[in-house]
Amino acid sequence: MVKLERLRADHADVLLAFERENREYFARSISDRGDAYFAQFAAIHRARLAEQDAGVCHFHVVLDERGELIGRINLVDVEDGSAELGYRVGERAAGRGVATAAVAEVCRVAAATYGLTTLIAVTTCDNVASRTVLERNGFTHVEDITLVGRPGVRYRRPLVISSPGTGDTGTAETAPPGR
Repeated sequence: MVKLERLRADHADVLLAFERENREYFARSISDRGDAYFAQFAAIHRARLAEQDAGVCHFHVVLDERGELIGRINLVDVEDGSAELGYRVGERAAGRGVATAAVAEVCRVAAATYGLTTLIAVTTCDNVASRTVLERNGFTHVEDITLVGRPGVRYRRPLVISSPGTGDTGTAETAPPGR
């Protein structure tokens, strides 16, 4: 079971520790953030909170059943009902369905809380785990791209919110794959 929490100022220390602990692991599949990211983390964290307050991004931490931070998941470049999804799960939690569950939950939150109608995600072709997570969550391949100099894929997922007065609970649902 995973829980998402909207990013807050008091997440800074534990988030920095998570990023440091997993830096080498993440660099195996995505570009390294670089030393400047870690040196300027406090300012970057404050800037992300300001972006979130402005409504252009929605940042979340992923917590396990003990409340420990095991990942992060973000919706960035929010505009016209759409956002780009990005996520990372720490090495100790990898391979346990955490990313799949976190993506499912952020899709629900994106529609129900933020009113988004479409999510976009990109990954490299060789990141099979990420592609699997996206496809299991109803994302469909929309185009081949080049991502950081490597072959990649752009995915799209429509989101819908049940209409009031239809007898349902109004919870967010996803459109069927391919729609």
